[in-house]
Amino acid sequence: MKKLITISLLTMLGMMPLWALQPATDKLITQAKKEAGEISATKLKKMLDKEEDVIILDVREAEQRAEGQIYADDYFAITRGNLEFKVLNKIKNKNALIVTYCRGGSRGALAAQTLRNLGYKNATNLKGGLKAWAKASYPIETGLGITKLTKE
Repeated sequence: MKKLITISLLTMLGMMPLWALQPATDKLITQAKKEAGEISATKLKKMLDKEEDVIILDVREAEQRAEGQIYADDYFAITRGNLEFKVLNKIKNKNALIVTYCRGGSRGALAAQTLRNLGYKNATNLKGGLKAWAKASYPIETGLGITKLTKE
């Protein structure tokens, strides 16, 4: 019994840094959203439909891109982990409107904040990420063509 308690206590102590990490991560994401702002799926869709100048930047990992992407004439895919190393060579105009996105909106917010820190004045994030886009039944380009999630 004493051995079981010791193992349980050590396991809990080992997990404590994970418990402490979540509030700190949430704080970083909240700050990133505040600094870079967010754009709704509806507003982005209207901009794309009107063919306004907007660069879409997908910051998901390569395997996640198999889920599909938001179609845009100016589309780039740079993973969040490579952003600082690659974006300066891909997007030269630091005044361009750049909308970042990931699956749920958190990495996209951090990416938009990073872009702002790199001097991209109009970087922002798609609120809710690709999930919000799909939930709004907007088209997603996949390897099988264009698809939409529909409500039944």
